[in-house]
Amino acid sequence: MERRDFFKAAGAAVLVAASTKALAEDMDMSKMPMDHEHMMHMGNPPNSKLQETALNCVKAGQVCINHCLDSYAMGDLSMSGCARTVDQMLAVCSTLAKLASVGSPHLARMAKVAYGMCKDCEKECRKHADQHAECKACADACAACADECEKIAA
Repeated sequence: MERRDFFKAAGAAVLVAASTKALAEDMDMSKMPMDHEHMMHMGNPPNSKLQETALNCVKAGQVCINHCLDSYAMGDLSMSGCARTVDQMLAVCSTLAKLASVGSPHLARMAKVAYGMCKDCEKECRKHADQHAECKACADACAACADECEKIAA
């Protein structure tokens, strides 16, 4: 890199940092007026329990699938069914959490899909729950998410 290019890049970085800080100060939410509708969403937004359980599923599923991969690395393929269902559950529950967070009109239909996926994942993970804490945690998280999904599934 030439010296001139270095100074251009450094100057650009300083400008970006300064403008980002200024923008953040301008966007201080405590100084912004709020109407009643926005106030209602701040405390406990609709679907927050569903979003929370879906995100818990994702967290537990990531740990579980990592455990499956570690088992594969040691030559144990007995958890391949678990890995497959967890992988699918991760995709569904990530989407479910996103739709719940934005109050999507498609949430009820997605909750129905997620209900089935969480039940399948729970069933598969329960097979290994006595030997592996990661599988038990994933099964428990899926059961909780399925319960929340059932409440709103169409």
